[in-house]
Amino acid sequence: MKGFGNLLEGYRRFRSNKFETARDRWQELATGQSPRAIIIACCDSRADPATIFDTDPGEIFVVRNVANLVPPYETGAGRHGVSAALEFAVTQLKVPEVIVMGHERCGGITAALTGCFHGAPAGEGGFVHRWMSQIDGPAAEIAREHGTGDDAQRILEEVGIRQSLANLRTFPFVAEREKAGTLKVLGCHFSIRDGELWLLDEAEDRFRPV
Repeated sequence: MKGFGNLLEGYRRFRSNKFETARDRWQELATGQSPRAIIIACCDSRADPATIFDTDPGEIFVVRNVANLVPPYETGAGRHGVSAALEFAVTQLKVPEVIVMGHERCGGITAALTGCFHGAPAGEGGFVHRWMSQIDGPAAEIAREHGTGDDAQRILEEVGIRQSLANLRTFPFVAEREKAGTLKVLGCHFSIRDGELWLLDEAEDRFRPV
């Protein structure tokens, strides 16, 4: 229980420091939320959006999954966690921005590259493999042309962000609001090693440091 014990120590620090010094804010948040954006990020422990953007509770609505992927819009049976969170944030919370944030050295991206490159599925239970199959095509092509090293990894990380942005626009409630100018769709990439954020300039189709 050492790990959970450490977490409890963190909780106690939170109660003594952050909660007590902002009790009014927490009381306000208990009545509802009005986040400034939804951020679709990777569940990697090194790429926490709240830390990277230095936000307080209530400021961002975050959904995290392996490799920060957004599946395309579909109405068939299934448990669509990303789609449900997106729908809630856009149609109910009325966030003005949707942000897809990727990051360097992403384990899901590595799994996709090595799975395609070596002809083996990624993940023992098949869950990672099925989830990452969304980018099987580009992963296989990049692995053939560039191998599976750092350069290939960065290329596929950026491809995944671009594909997720394209998939976001297949959701009618996203496309309608973007066309009306009430919603912005953005992509960015975070460098863990350098602590640097790169924003996708869609007009020039390139990532630029901010």
